[in-house]
Amino acid sequence: MSDPAAQKGGAPHVPVLLRPLLAAVAPVTGVWIDGTLGAGGYARGLLEAGADKVIGIDRDPLAHEMARDWGAEYGDRLALWQGNFAQMDKAAEAVDGVVLDLGVSSMQLDRAERGFSFMKDGPLDMRMGQEGPTAAELVNSVEEAELANILFIYGEERQSRRIARAIVQDRPFDRTLPLAELIERVLGRTKPGQAHAATRSFQALRIAVNGEYDALWQGLMAAERVLKPGGYLAVVTFHSVEDRMVKRFFQLHGDKKTHVNRYGDQTHEATDPFTVLTRKAVGPDAEELAENPRSRSAKLRVGRRTEIAARPVEAAELSMPMMKQSPRRR
Repeated sequence: MSDPAAQKGGAPHVPVLLRPLLAAVAPVTGVWIDGTLGAGGYARGLLEAGADKVIGIDRDPLAHEMARDWGAEYGDRLALWQGNFAQMDKAAEAVDGVVLDLGVSSMQLDRAERGFSFMKDGPLDMRMGQEGPTAAELVNSVEEAELANILFIYGEERQSRRIARAIVQDRPFDRTLPLAELIERVLGRTKPGQAHAATRSFQALRIAVNGEYDALWQGLMAAERVLKPGGYLAVVTFHSVEDRMVKRFFQLHGDKKTHVNRYGDQTHEATDPFTVLTRKAVGPDAEELAENPRSRSAKLRVGRRTEIAARPVEAAELSMPMMKQSPRRR
């Protein structure tokens, strides 16, 4: 979807790492799930590459409104399901592939009334599904220590304590720009070429408001359940915590390689639900960086489903990496 630091350009949505993704899962056939439909870049890419059908999932009603226009040319090859991709196994079964493009989409950033952007004034909302508590309710209600934890854990903001202290002293906040301006006063004005001072804090609030880390882990487990043997799971991330979670998932659920003996050829024995196809995350090449600078932080990881049964839900919950930690002392 989008790196929050890429809000300045206002360029139309371009699916990041689409070329290497399609190359990794070629040939594209059968039924696929685009679990983060957004503006439809990946869904269209899959359909044009040969998918028989794509099920587009998104909790944002706007994504479905837009899809009714661009999706008309694909007829019944495109199906829509409104909800969280963490429950994708309720929308389909035995599919050939799942694509997840994490983060916030350009269509959300570009609309000031959604409250995602620190570059445009709007209500401090940030809800992807347009339901539940807003970012304003979060910022104005939690204690200083909890707010600092949110900024540090979800945004990897090193100055989380200073920012949380300033927010608590100056709240309430109900608009995006006053909050962004406060953070910039705390950290110092952004220098040319650097990410805006509020980038990490706004990312953290968005992730907290939408429960994105829980949804990601549960979504990876749901993909394991819904994929048929031989099916692909491709995930594009935009920041380090998400990438570490996807990497850890494939470490826990990816195949092991064994040797017959120390002199023999390496043999593969499927003992886990996935074969990992990208031992190292794939980033954008020079051509993509030139075409789309916002792809600079994107990473792609791909796995292929084996015939090993999916882990039970209880095991999925137990195997989620612990993300909680305390801000370092300043």
